[in-house]
Amino acid sequence: MLLYITEYLARSHSGFHVFQYLTLRGILAAMTALAIAMAIGPRMISALSHHQIGQRVRTDGPQSHLQKSGTPTMGGGLILVAMIVATLLWADLSNRFVWILIGATAAFGGIGFYDDYLKLVVGNSKGLAARYKYLAQSVAALCVAFSLHATHQSLSEISLYVPFFKTVAVPMTTAGFVAYAYFVIVGTSNAVNLTDGLDGLAIMPAVMVAAALGVFAYATGNFKFATYLQIPYITGAGELIIFCAATAGAGLGFLWFNSYPAEVFMGDVGALAIGAALGTVAVIVRQEIVLGVMGGVFVLETVSVMLQVASFKLTGKRLFRMAPLHHHFELKGWSEPKVIVRFWIISFLLMLTGLATLKIR
Repeated sequence: MLLYITEYLARSHSGFHVFQYLTLRGILAAMTALAIAMAIGPRMISALSHHQIGQRVRTDGPQSHLQKSGTPTMGGGLILVAMIVATLLWADLSNRFVWILIGATAAFGGIGFYDDYLKLVVGNSKGLAARYKYLAQSVAALCVAFSLHATHQSLSEISLYVPFFKTVAVPMTTAGFVAYAYFVIVGTSNAVNLTDGLDGLAIMPAVMVAAALGVFAYATGNFKFATYLQIPYITGAGELIIFCAATAGAGLGFLWFNSYPAEVFMGDVGALAIGAALGTVAVIVRQEIVLGVMGGVFVLETVSVMLQVASFKLTGKRLFRMAPLHHHFELKGWSEPKVIVRFWIISFLLMLTGLATLKIR
């Protein structure tokens, strides 16, 4: 929106041409999202507290979590508002990828919101039934995948790229691309949701991954950089840096209130949406495998749950004291802040590893 205003003003004042630069608009999007989150955060927390929309804590979990009961939840709506508004303000709204991303984020956010609403407002402890929740996620992810395939303009947009290899690019069929994109989007969405169990644990790795994906988006959308780095060149992908920057800014704004001890929790409305957004960006810039590396904490948390369930069903024994993995370390005696910060450090190292794939080929 503001891009068009600056384009009009540039006709009479050449200085406004500076707003054509993606890097500047990315910075402004991050700052805008951060400012929005900081501005509306206290009011949202107050409103959630007033309506008694608070966390319900598992009694079989770490005893230190019992004091979190009643903490305002569904704060992820704060992130969605900030990131979407900032994107609409600073992105090129004629870009197809921008609208697909906003649609994916809103769809998964809506699913999470309804699940949270059933659990926290209606009082249904189970929330949205798992089969219906998964069905809704599947429909949303398939719509995104089909949209990306239907609007692709080059073979690069539907090929599988493997990091560390210069020439490995495998063209995928329609069914193959849709199935792969579906798996990445739904998988990432649920992985972030599983990780969201401690104060700030999920949002900081998400901020790091969003920032790194913004770098990939910028390079992928620039022909010279893409050629030099030997990554796929995708027309229009550079505009995603605005969305990624807005996501990072909104996430940092939310972290201001979500850091230990948290004043508000994200809820499914935020976790599902952010995970889907990250997965969709990775699919667009063809870096799904790198996403798995940079989001390794999300992967480990998900795998820990899968292994725990499989082990218990097959042998009747548990591999971990409690799943997801962060609870296992808590029950081993690690304090919550220690678990959080150490997972953040691991995420930072994994993000750097993912960025290294840009050059190591």
